[in-house]
Amino acid sequence: MDPDVSLIAGVVLAVFTLPAMISAFSDGRAPRAATIVMMAAGGLIIYALTHKPSGYTLQDIPLVFYEVLGKYVY
Repeated sequence: MDPDVSLIAGVVLAVFTLPAMISAFSDGRAPRAATIVMMAAGGLIIYALTHKPSGYTLQDIPLVFYEVLGKYVY
């Protein structure tokens, strides 16, 4: 798997998991599914960080997002 794709997939999953966690906590439920998805997102991000030789900086993430979007969507 391409490290750029796994980084973007992990970031998107992590962002979508946050409202699910907040909802579960506010309803008094345990956020089981959200925790599993967050762990998967963390695994994807760690995979991307360890398999990219030069690594990523915070400034690289928007550029990588647009590159992946352009490569696979358009």
